Amino acid sequence: MRPTAQFKKGVLDICVLYLLQYSDQYGYDLTQKVNKHIPITEGALYPSLRRLVKDGFCSTYLQESPNGPSRKYYHITNTGRVYLQDMLQEWDHFVTSFQDLREEADQHG
Repeated sequence: MRPTAQFKKGVLDICVLYLLQYSDQYGYDLTQKVNKHIPITEGALYPSLRRLVKDGFCSTYLQESPNGPSRKYYHITNTGRVYLQDMLQEWDHFVTSFQDLREEADQHG
Protein backbone atom coordinates (compact mmCIF):
# COMPACT_ATOMS: atom_id res chain seq x y z
CA MET A 1 0.00 0.00 0.00
CA ARG A 2 1.33 3.45 -0.89
CA PRO A 3 2.15 5.80 1.99
CA THR A 4 -0.57 8.23 0.88
CA ALA A 5 -3.18 5.47 1.16
CA GLN A 6 -1.97 4.69 4.69
CA PHE A 7 -2.19 8.37 5.67
CA LYS A 8 -5.74 8.57 4.34
CA LYS A 9 -6.82 5.39 6.08
CA GLY A 10 -5.42 6.66 9.36
CA VAL A 11 -7.18 10.01 9.19
CA LEU A 12 -10.63 9.00 7.88
CA ASP A 13 -12.13 8.31 11.32
CA ILE A 14 -11.18 11.74 12.62
CA CYS A 15 -12.51 13.40 9.44
CA VAL A 16 -15.86 11.62 9.73
CA LEU A 17 -16.30 12.33 13.42
CA TYR A 18 -15.26 15.94 12.94
CA LEU A 19 -17.93 16.45 10.28
CA LEU A 20 -20.59 14.58 12.27
CA GLN A 21 -20.09 16.74 15.35
CA TYR A 22 -21.94 19.52 13.51
CA SER A 23 -24.75 17.56 11.86
CA ASP A 24 -25.99 14.08 11.03
CA GLN A 25 -25.07 13.08 7.50
CA TYR A 26 -25.41 10.17 5.11
CA GLY A 27 -22.49 8.26 3.64
CA TYR A 28 -22.44 9.78 0.16
CA ASP A 29 -22.52 13.31 1.57
CA LEU A 30 -19.67 12.52 3.96
CA THR A 31 -17.66 11.07 1.08
CA GLN A 32 -18.16 14.23 -0.97
CA LYS A 33 -17.13 16.50 1.90
CA VAL A 34 -13.99 14.51 2.72
CA ASN A 35 -13.13 14.08 -0.97
CA LYS A 36 -13.21 17.86 -1.43
CA HIS A 37 -10.03 18.05 0.70
CA ILE A 38 -8.61 14.52 0.79
CA PRO A 39 -9.12 12.50 -2.40
CA ILE A 40 -10.80 9.18 -1.56
CA THR A 41 -12.96 6.73 -3.44
CA GLU A 42 -16.61 6.43 -2.44
CA GLY A 43 -16.06 2.91 -1.11
CA ALA A 44 -13.12 3.94 1.08
CA LEU A 45 -15.27 5.66 3.67
CA TYR A 46 -17.75 2.86 4.37
CA PRO A 47 -15.36 0.54 6.25
CA SER A 48 -14.53 3.49 8.50
CA LEU A 49 -18.23 4.21 9.07
CA ARG A 50 -18.94 0.55 9.91
CA ARG A 51 -16.06 0.52 12.38
CA LEU A 52 -17.21 3.76 14.04
CA VAL A 53 -20.73 2.34 14.47
CA LYS A 54 -19.41 -1.01 15.75
CA ASP A 55 -17.21 0.78 18.30
CA GLY A 56 -20.12 2.91 19.53
CA PHE A 57 -18.78 6.25 18.27
CA CYS A 58 -21.67 6.67 15.80
CA SER A 59 -25.20 5.41 15.45
CA THR A 60 -27.38 5.18 12.36
CA TYR A 61 -31.00 5.78 11.43
CA LEU A 62 -33.02 5.75 8.22
CA GLN A 63 -34.67 8.88 6.90
CA GLU A 64 -37.00 9.25 3.96
CA SER A 65 -35.46 10.90 0.92
CA PRO A 66 -37.41 13.10 -1.50
CA ASN A 67 -35.23 11.70 -4.30
CA GLY A 68 -35.51 7.94 -4.03
CA PRO A 69 -35.03 5.36 -1.29
CA SER A 70 -34.50 6.13 2.38
CA ARG A 71 -30.99 7.17 3.35
CA LYS A 72 -28.93 5.85 6.22
CA TYR A 73 -27.79 8.78 8.33
CA TYR A 74 -24.87 8.72 10.74
CA HIS A 75 -25.00 10.45 14.12
CA ILE A 76 -22.06 10.97 16.47
CA THR A 77 -22.70 9.57 19.95
CA ASN A 78 -21.55 11.14 23.23
CA THR A 79 -18.85 8.46 23.35
CA GLY A 80 -17.85 9.53 19.83
CA ARG A 81 -17.60 13.17 20.91
CA VAL A 82 -15.24 12.26 23.75
CA TYR A 83 -13.22 10.03 21.41
CA LEU A 84 -13.04 12.86 18.84
CA GLN A 85 -11.67 15.29 21.42
CA ASP A 86 -9.04 12.74 22.47
CA MET A 87 -8.11 12.12 18.84
CA LEU A 88 -7.86 15.84 18.10
CA GLN A 89 -5.51 16.34 21.04
CA GLU A 90 -3.36 13.41 19.89
CA TRP A 91 -3.41 14.67 16.28
CA ASP A 92 -2.37 18.20 17.27
CA HIS A 93 0.44 16.81 19.45
CA PHE A 94 1.60 14.49 16.64
CA VAL A 95 1.62 17.28 14.02
CA THR A 96 3.46 19.66 16.35
CA SER A 97 6.03 16.99 17.22
CA PHE A 98 6.61 16.19 13.56
CA GLN A 99 7.00 19.88 12.69
CA ASP A 100 9.51 20.24 15.54
CA LEU A 101 11.45 17.25 14.21
CA ARG A 102 11.50 18.72 10.69
CA GLU A 103 12.64 22.13 11.90
CA GLU A 104 15.39 20.62 14.05
CA ALA A 105 16.58 18.36 11.23
CA ASP A 106 16.54 21.23 8.73
CA GLN A 107 18.64 23.37 11.08
CA HIS A 108 21.23 20.67 11.69
CA GLY A 109 20.91 18.75 8.41
